[in-house]
Amino acid sequence: MEKWGIRRFQQALSAGATTSVRIVEDCLNRIEQIDRGEDGLHAIIEINPDAIALAKQLDAERSQSQVRGSLHGIPLVLKANIDTADGMTTTAGSLALRGNISEKDAFLVSRLREAGAIILGKANLSEWANFRGNRSISGWSSLGGQTRNPHDRLRSPCGSSSGSAVAVGAGLCPISVGTETDGSIVCPAQTCGVVGIKPTVGLVSRSGIIPIAHSQDTAGPMARSVEDAAHLLNVLAGEDPRDPSTVYSMVGSNIDFTRDLTPTALRGARLGVVRSYFGAHPKIDRLIDSALDKLRDLGAELIDPVTIETNGKWADTELEVLLYEFKHDLNAYLASLGPGAPVRSMAEVIEFNREHSAQTMPYFGQELMEKAQAKGPLTDPAYLDALSANHRLTREEGIDATLQADCLDALIAPTGGPAWLIDRTLGDVWVGGRCSSAPAVAGYPHITIPAGFIEGLPVGLSFFSTAWQEAKLIRYAYAFEYAAASNCT
Repeated sequence: MEKWGIRRFQQALSAGATTSVRIVEDCLNRIEQIDRGEDGLHAIIEINPDAIALAKQLDAERSQSQVRGSLHGIPLVLKANIDTADGMTTTAGSLALRGNISEKDAFLVSRLREAGAIILGKANLSEWANFRGNRSISGWSSLGGQTRNPHDRLRSPCGSSSGSAVAVGAGLCPISVGTETDGSIVCPAQTCGVVGIKPTVGLVSRSGIIPIAHSQDTAGPMARSVEDAAHLLNVLAGEDPRDPSTVYSMVGSNIDFTRDLTPTALRGARLGVVRSYFGAHPKIDRLIDSALDKLRDLGAELIDPVTIETNGKWADTELEVLLYEFKHDLNAYLASLGPGAPVRSMAEVIEFNREHSAQTMPYFGQELMEKAQAKGPLTDPAYLDALSANHRLTREEGIDATLQADCLDALIAPTGGPAWLIDRTLGDVWVGGRCSSAPAVAGYPHITIPAGFIEGLPVGLSFFSTAWQEAKLIRYAYAFEYAAASNCT
């Protein structure tokens, strides 16, 4: 059952061919077999002690014809920076937060519970969501160790939602939730060969998630198929009084991202090929060019090339904004923790890391955290100017300008390159054009789907567009995925 999708699980559950208890037990057995131990994947940092009990409860509801929706009785894992008010901790992978029990579920967790999803456990991640120090190692945390790529355990899973992607890619669970500030959903998704959706900022609540930067942070789904990711996004999306950004969502409360998923969705779509993200390696280019041919065969009109004229001009201002917001947002989160919290400020985290450097910083330091700590308040002109520049360069002069110039529906590019070897000395060695930055800084939606393999390692194809276009991007991705699957049968 490790390769089943949500539709097949629900069919089997409805027919009495399996139970949620059996599904959870199968997931737990697989975790024990391939995730644990010295040679394991180390995707799961913690198992929910209530998982079996929750499955029994949901099976009992089903036996009374009380089915809450498509996620009823389906297990998933959450990135370990998402609050759960249960027997699990919320740590961002840091020893400084070991033992931290949240007093309240994150809003998205409440929605998952209401929908009948089973929180199976927490996934390992790049510590502090890959925003602690230079030369960071994707998938490594002082609490969870090194997560490994399921296609080659010597290679990186990318980050920071490493464990969430590996858990799905390795069949440890059918779906998972990651978070992204810039690339942290789409990079591990493509590197592990799964679907990842980075939503428009404001579609999914950020309350109850250990933050980096509120102008870019968002949670999103990871799954083995576009349809499964859409089912999960249906539940994650919603207005939260604790997160004012969600009230600006133009999607509406009755949206169904699984609606109108058809193999013909690409007919007449105008897609711009951003060639500046090509050129990292000829094998990547050949693979993505083959994907472009499939898009043409499916009826899409490709405008090739198109250019984001401002591409890369926001690199310095993005970092400036992230540093300012990291200090402000993390301090606010830590200050909100209960009286038993191990640390209550960024300054205390920095000091903890210094005092326990052998355990917390054996491979890389905390330079980014220290730079953030030196920043002033969010009223500083330097911050306000940088934030304004970010939005201007990536929105009206960036993605929006490119879309409008050729009346485009979306932009496409390689998500990145194949997984690199894990290197504890030099850190991450990024391969590919990293097209995540423009939609991340703009706060716009971005979906990656598997495009194929290079010597056994997955590479993804990205679709991104302006704000609130998730439904359209999901339809395009579904049509491509459907055609690719049909070619394999």
